[in-house]
Amino acid sequence: MDDLYRDQIIDRYKNPHHRGRLDPHDIRFEDDNPLCGDHIEVTLRLDGEGKVTEAAFDGRGCAISQAAADLLMESVVGSSLDDVKALDKQHLLDLLGIDLGPVRLKCALLSLKALKAGVYGLGEASDDLVE
Repeated sequence: MDDLYRDQIIDRYKNPHHRGRLDPHDIRFEDDNPLCGDHIEVTLRLDGEGKVTEAAFDGRGCAISQAAADLLMESVVGSSLDDVKALDKQHLLDLLGIDLGPVRLKCALLSLKALKAGVYGLGEASDDLVE
């Protein structure tokens, strides 16, 4: 089963479905992983009721960080901001479907950290957002 998920990660890295920048956007946040140099920018568009109608990411980084961002953006379309705020790291790990060590875990969680910081309207992202 891990091979299936690994193939999905490589495919999402090479052919992301949600890469880009939404302009105009309602929410935007970017963050870096200083350990490896990964960089993610997340942009969201909302409808009048506060539901995510479009989600996109841009940036650079390893296959894990980029695939995680793509899968995460796909998963939040149609969600309310309260639903997005309730997401935790297990949600993203379930999307990825593979076990990750501590270093790769930071890579995978970068997009979730940026997403939640943007949704909460924070000036700075914190690892506490993804626990």
